[in-house]
Order: sequence, then C-alpha cells, then structure tokens
Amino acid sequence: MLLAPLFPVGAGLLTDPFLQLPTANSVRVVWFTEFAGRESFVQYGSNLDQTTIAQTTQLSRMREDQRSRVDNQEEDGQVYTQPTDRPIWRHEAEVQGLTPSQRIPYRVGSMRDNGRMEWSGRYTLAAVPAPGQPLKILLTSDHQLMPMTPANLQKVTETIEPIDAVFLAGDLVNIPDRASEWFDDNRGGAFFPSLQGRANRLLEQNGVGTRYRGGKILQSAPLFPALGNHEVMGRFSTELPLNEQYNDPVPIENAVALYAKIAAQINPGNDPAIAQTWIKNHSFNSDTYEEIFSLPNTSPGGEKYYAITLGDVRLISLDACNTWRVPSLEPNARGRYRERDVDLSDANKWGYGQHIFEPIAPGSPQYSWLEAELNRPEFQQAKYKIVMFHHPPHSLGDNVVPPYTNPTQIIDRFPDGQIKSVRYEYPIGRDYLLRDLMPLLEKAGVQLVFYGHSHLWNRFDSPGGMHFLESSNVGNTYGAFLGETRRSIPIGFQPNYVPSGDPGGLTAIVPSISALLDENGKPQPYIASNEITVFSILDTATGLVSSYRFDARQPEGDVVRFDEFQIVR
Repeated sequence: MLLAPLFPVGAGLLTDPFLQLPTANSVRVVWFTEFAGRESFVQYGSNLDQTTIAQTTQLSRMREDQRSRVDNQEEDGQVYTQPTDRPIWRHEAEVQGLTPSQRIPYRVGSMRDNGRMEWSGRYTLAAVPAPGQPLKILLTSDHQLMPMTPANLQKVTETIEPIDAVFLAGDLVNIPDRASEWFDDNRGGAFFPSLQGRANRLLEQNGVGTRYRGGKILQSAPLFPALGNHEVMGRFSTELPLNEQYNDPVPIENAVALYAKIAAQINPGNDPAIAQTWIKNHSFNSDTYEEIFSLPNTSPGGEKYYAITLGDVRLISLDACNTWRVPSLEPNARGRYRERDVDLSDANKWGYGQHIFEPIAPGSPQYSWLEAELNRPEFQQAKYKIVMFHHPPHSLGDNVVPPYTNPTQIIDRFPDGQIKSVRYEYPIGRDYLLRDLMPLLEKAGVQLVFYGHSHLWNRFDSPGGMHFLESSNVGNTYGAFLGETRRSIPIGFQPNYVPSGDPGGLTAIVPSISALLDENGKPQPYIASNEITVFSILDTATGLVSSYRFDARQPEGDVVRFDEFQIVR
C-alpha cells in the first residue's frame, strides 16, 4: 500500500506544530520550516479568530552529511560528501489567557517572502492540566529512528485515546545535529513525523511488508524529554562525518585545560562568549536538543534538568547519561576499558572511557538542586512523584554495566617511560545512581523512577516500595542478561562487574498479566525483542502503569496488555 507523502504536495511546513511548556493559563506552540519567512503565527479559539505572533530563530547546528538519508541520498555520499549546514527555522508562539482544563482549536501559519501562506491542519491545545484532572501519559524512550518506532507509536494511538502528555526518557534520535533525523529522513521514520502521525516506515517481518504512520500525538499533547547520550554531540568539525563527531566527546575539563594554554592567542580580548564556544566545540554539547525544545529553565543546568507539575503529577527530569563506548579490548578499540594502541602517544585522540556529561554526585549543582526540589511543596504535595532520566539504575540490560561513575584512568608504562597502555576502571562502590541518587529518591517518597538506554522492558521494586520501570523496547534491543546469558565483560574485568542479572541487586518482576515464555515455558521478567515492541501508559485516574506489547510479525494482531502496577507506595 502506497502512503501519501508526509505533507500534501506544495505544503511548506517541515513539521506539524507541537506543544511545549504549558502553564496555568498558557502553552507554547512550536513548529519548523526551511524558510525564515515574513511572519509566523498561531490562530486559536473556537472560530480561530484570535492570533498570536511567533518568534522565529534559526537552529545553529543543523547539518547533513555523507550518511544522511534525505531527499535523493539513499546511499552514503550520493548528495552530501561532507558536513553541510542546513538552514532550518524554529517558530514559537505562546498562547495566553487559557482556561484550565479547557481544550480549544488552533492551527499555525507561516508566510513565505513571496507572500504565500503555509498552513498546518487544525488541532487542539490546552493549559497545564489542573489537579484532579485524569491524564493518560505515554512513557517511552530510545526512539532513534528504529524500524519499529512508527509501528509502536501508531499502536499507542490505536489503543489509548487521547494521550495527554509524553514522558520520553532520552535518545530521541541517533545523531542530534543531523537535521533529517528530526524532520525528514527518507526512510520514513524521523522523530517528529513518527510522533505526529506522518511517518511512512516500511517494516518487513517474515517476508511481509507493512507501512506504519506513527501516532498523531504531539500536536495536542505536550512532550517532556530527558537528555540521553544521543542528544549530546562530541567535538565539532567542519570536515569529519557527523557520526565521528558524535562519537568524539571528551571531558569538559580537558577542553578547559587546553583552552587555558592557548587562550591568549585565540581570545586576546578575554571574551567569555568566545571562551564558552571554544570549550564547547572542543568537548561536547547538547545545543540542538536545547534549541529544539522549550523546557523549564530554572535549574543550574537550564533545560538539561528541570521539574514541572502536570495535574496530579510532579515530574523531575534529570541529566544522567554518559558517552557510550564499545566493551572490546581489541587493540583498535577506543572503548569503555581502554584506548587504541595507535593513539597512545597522542592524548588528543583519547576517548576517556564512558565519562559522564553532567555531574550528579553529592555536592554537584545538579544534586544540590535535586535535594532542594525534593523539599519543595510542589513535590511533597503531589499525588504522583516521578523522576525520569536516561541511564538505568536497575536493569537486566547491557548498558547498566559498568557502574555509573567517571572512569579511573590507569596508565601503564614501559621502563623508559613510554606509554604501554591506557585503561579505565569503574569502581563499583562509586556508582552515583545506586550509592547516592536512589537513597535520596527513596527517602523523599518518589514512587516511580522511569528510564531507558538498554532497549528493553523490565521493572523492579525496591524494598521500600519505590518502582523502577525501563520501557525502551520500541525498536532494536541490546538483549537481557539473566541466568546463563552473560554481558560482554572482557577477561580481566569480569571479577569487578556483574555479568548477569541486575547489578543493583533487585529481582526483575514477572509481568502481572501476560508474561512471554522462554523455550522451557517459564515466564520471562522482561521483553527484549526485535519483533515485539512495547509501550507503557500512566493513568492518573487510577494510579496504574500499564504496559502493552505488539508483535510486528502479526500486523493484524492485537495489542496485548501484559503488565500493570500501582505506583502509589
């Protein structure tokens, strides 16, 4: 079956509008175009008879490159032979004077320089939900243009209607500065089309091809993401492919030290803006993520971590992610546990293991902010207290090992002082999530900790009744490790890290309604599949978190509710 293009022929909006940052009497409306235009605005009201003008800004780091899949480029390098700037404009208008719990129609328009208007369809918006208003909130993660993501989101909207908000625990795309991954990847599964019902992704299972649209969600439901490692770009380059730039972050203190050595030459006027940009371009940044979304901006980390109230829910979204490195010990591996042999004489080429982007240990700005946030009346008086971040504290997945801590660098040398090896270890007792964060959240009465990163579904309960949910199997999986199934821990490191089960010591819970069975007919406490996709819904009317699965090998099959639990402790 041939589906229509993402927008009708001649339409000029790059995305449908989506909702951000609702307050008691307002909400932001955001959309994107490939032209600045004369003017952009939102029309709203029962007769669309009210108008608010949008502010227009250009995204600063949007590019395409050899590996983009956009327009006519279906193979590497067909159109783009190096990173190339792609001009994309963001339009944001704040609709004010709203009545709590009242939903009204709206549409957006952008006028081209030649006077031609480009319109969206008509959708509905609302202010922040009032306490007591029942909500259905989608809990999702790790979309990353995975083949099953549009199928997953289509089944969400076919099963649950309406979706009132989306909590997305990181890894929205793969390469954050690659524009087409957000807007118009020609394989049909870019981020916004998938969440706006405009995807066009062919999914082949057992020789049968089915096209999926995704779900029309964001046009009327605000999105609240958390930073994942795939929202962070490494060192900036005008020449290296974007994948290489993404995989090349280094700790910020390295960039600061290097800048101090050459500051007089590159910034003789000691301009703080020049210094900040140089350090960012030589370490890592999440600029694209922060430019695309409008999130609360009152923490020391700005939009990177925040808190917000939606109806009866107080959500705290943290920045807990690190760079991902391969677990290999091969000589050519710039990995979790070692540097490449060919790089040993040039520290500028080192990867520094799986270093953490934003500190979260006690005494850090983020930890201190979180302590204060947990003591605020907005949190303490909330009926539902939820904390979301990307990296798993408890998991059967692969990415929970090694511990969440900055690596300890060990340099071995030959007798003449020449470097023999550079390796990294991660002390188990220094896991910031398990040692510091979880006791703090438990004591504060957090009911649900939601996260992703390993592309599976599993959940846990602490002895005190705090719930943990990892619901990130929307596409490919990195597997689950239980019993005789072992993680990839290199020889020499195996005594230090947990090869199977949850390194945090909790027992994974078997789904409460309809668990999948292993080859011996035993119920599995997880879903880790390349054919079965999972989504979870929080219903604030009941306090239930329900998880659903869809077997893409049976496109006409039913969506199965396989687990539910009450988040009230």
